[in-house]
Amino acid sequence: MADGPLSVIKVGGSLASDPARLRAVLASLADGGEGHAVIVPGGGPFADTVRASQASLGFSDALAHRLALGAMGQMAEVLSELEPRLSIVRSVEAARAHDGVCLWDPVGLRDGHPDIPESWDVTSDSLALWLAGALGATRCVLVKSAPCPADASPDHLAGLGLVDRAFPDFARAFAGEIVLCGSDAISHSPPHPDVRGPAEPRRKAPEATAIAGAPPRGCRSAPAPQDEGVGGVFPCASEDEAA
Repeated sequence: MADGPLSVIKVGGSLASDPARLRAVLASLADGGEGHAVIVPGGGPFADTVRASQASLGFSDALAHRLALGAMGQMAEVLSELEPRLSIVRSVEAARAHDGVCLWDPVGLRDGHPDIPESWDVTSDSLALWLAGALGATRCVLVKSAPCPADASPDHLAGLGLVDRAFPDFARAFAGEIVLCGSDAISHSPPHPDVRGPAEPRRKAPEATAIAGAPPRGCRSAPAPQDEGVGGVFPCASEDEAA
């Protein structure tokens, strides 16, 4: 494994609607803009197909979850072709051993995992947090396609449907820093005070974070943790990215 802190970067599938920004984000990551990192792809249009098929055919949420994991794998293939320097790993062990920056295909989760519900309650945002915990990452960055209302805890965001329903629980379990990187802002959420991690989370000045794909504006540090879970306010984007 490479030396230095590890980041898990979730690249939202909805960025497929902005190819220029998507390519800029991938190039920045491949250039080492976030250092040692594992990229989690959103399901994008492939996950939309799963949703539409389930609505039409009526198959179970468990099967939809497994198919949406496959959609994330398809998106990983697309991202790797867009940025050939990013290779694909297909297990947590391979992600842990990779020296540099890689894309994660969650195919290894299709047989099920006790910590991950097989439903639409879990999408790529929560899976990114889960992977960050499994890898002992110091930060989890969620790259979003647009800003949305600030001053909301993970629980509030989930209640508004801006992140998946499982996100607050995964956020509470993650010991590192959570960063949401929207189209016009970057903000940080400190680790939950009740969770102890192996390392202090790495913090970067907003202007040093290159993966936003747009000049960061309105960046601010999160306030003290609230009762809902991981503390702080952060900008968010409304995305329909199933995983």
